[in-house]
Amino acid sequence: MKNKLKVYRAMHDLTQEELAKELKVTRQTIIAIEKLKYDPSLGLAFKIARFFKVQIEDIFQDDE
Repeated sequence: MKNKLKVYRAMHDLTQEELAKELKVTRQTIIAIEKLKYDPSLGLAFKIARFFKVQIEDIFQDDE
């Protein structure tokens, strides 16, 4: 699954650590999502979208 997490994080001037704290996950989780090594759970994906006040599809796109 492709994502624009790094783009949204940069637009809000957040470090990986700051975003991780806001979402209550580890910095390693943020790194793995940004590097496309880990697809977040649906719950975490919605949490990320709510945090940035966007639709989930704005951040996460299917590979197809």
